[in-house]
Amino acid sequence: MKKPEIPNNEKQRLKTLKSLEVLDTKFEERFDRITRMAKRMFDVPIALVSLIDENRQWFKSCVGLTVRETAREISFCGHAIHGEEVFVITNALEDTRFADNPLVLDDPNIRFYAGCPLIINGHTLGTLCIIDSTPRPFDQNDIEALKDLALTVELELSAVQLATLDDLTGIANRRGFMALAQNSLNLSIRNNFPVTLVYLDLDGFKEINDNFGHAVGDSVLVDFANLLKNTFRGTDIIARLGGDEFVVSLSATSKQQAIKALEMFNITVFLYNQEHKHDYKLSFSSGIVEYDTKKHSSIEALLAAADKLMYTAKSGL
Repeated sequence: MKKPEIPNNEKQRLKTLKSLEVLDTKFEERFDRITRMAKRMFDVPIALVSLIDENRQWFKSCVGLTVRETAREISFCGHAIHGEEVFVITNALEDTRFADNPLVLDDPNIRFYAGCPLIINGHTLGTLCIIDSTPRPFDQNDIEALKDLALTVELELSAVQLATLDDLTGIANRRGFMALAQNSLNLSIRNNFPVTLVYLDLDGFKEINDNFGHAVGDSVLVDFANLLKNTFRGTDIIARLGGDEFVVSLSATSKQQAIKALEMFNITVFLYNQEHKHDYKLSFSSGIVEYDTKKHSSIEALLAAADKLMYTAKSGL
């Protein structure tokens, strides 16, 4: 077994990693969404967001494993961080660097590994990797798809530094949404998946602020964001664009499927109103648009189309 070498810029690399303040934090849906998508896309049992510190590889997200870390000296990701390209092992038993590795000989019995380096501020901090217990090929299209997913992880890791999260609700803000949704759209186009956007605007929000105060208004926004998170899938991108406007990007989802999801959300909001008995009722107007290559040149164009439909629906109230 060959142990991973230490990068020449190790001191600066570790400084960048620790500056993110992400090590030993709890699981987060924004990362788990990506590993679940990787697992499904590549049909593998294990997908990880792995970060390499001094002595270990620590998993910010892990699907298919029950541990949160393993020793750096036996890690595949420790090798992957030495380059900028996807590091692929199609059959670990036939590779002298890994054939007698404990992770190959024992659980999880790694045979196939592909890890895309995660680069923040010029330093490789870890990988988005996928693992299988069966040898398998990995072609250029697979490599490009894994790169697209890894870019989303990089955006999420940079979220605090780039101010891409909404301070009040904790979900993505407009800036964060535009970056994440555009990358998701690119990934969906590459894999020929449908993408549908749902634009939502709270009804009567100004009146709630005027009649009950801004503290109540803020509470309404937080509750609405939580209802969105609890109703839509973990793979969907949810954001507050500003004020009382929200958006959900649903990957691998047709317009008809999105309509059904929105119907479920309507039920969720109805149950919320029934349970809380506020002096106001939570309600919203919406617009739904499925991505069409002939009509929408970018995520901005898709968002504008959904906004227009939402405004038309709101005008009819």
